[in-house]
Amino acid sequence: MAGTKFTEVFDQFTMLVEDYRLIAMYEASPTDFELFLQGWLIPAIVEFAFCDQDLSYSLVTCEFVETLTNNNIITLARIMKKYWLQRAIDDVTQMQLRIQDHDFKNYSEAQNMKEKRERYILEMEAISQMLVDYSISNSIDWSAWLAGDFGI
Repeated sequence: MAGTKFTEVFDQFTMLVEDYRLIAMYEASPTDFELFLQGWLIPAIVEFAFCDQDLSYSLVTCEFVETLTNNNIITLARIMKKYWLQRAIDDVTQMQLRIQDHDFKNYSEAQNMKEKRERYILEMEAISQMLVDYSISNSIDWSAWLAGDFGI
């Protein structure tokens, strides 16, 4: 039986981010788009080292060995988002101001970078907490706790 295709993780990832450049890349070449996203998926797999499933994969077939649970797919997509945000912060061209209407508040490049960094820090904290929660929920035998066996 075939495992989960990378595209399932990519689909979840694209639901988490709004980036016109990614949309344009997909429209130009879905193959190049998927190769580009692998650059964030591979580090996400490494970061999700204590997954309760085998995250081994084949770059030839672009799929995991196992069929991943929805929870694990979403976790990988969230970690990918962190790498996407990091790239947005590091992208010097994003420091340019956009043409603004009178109805919009004009932020300087420094303020823009500060906001992006703060968003990145919040996302890192959320992912860190998600991974801790994941680890706890998959490593503690709660039925033993309920029965009064605290492993002491």
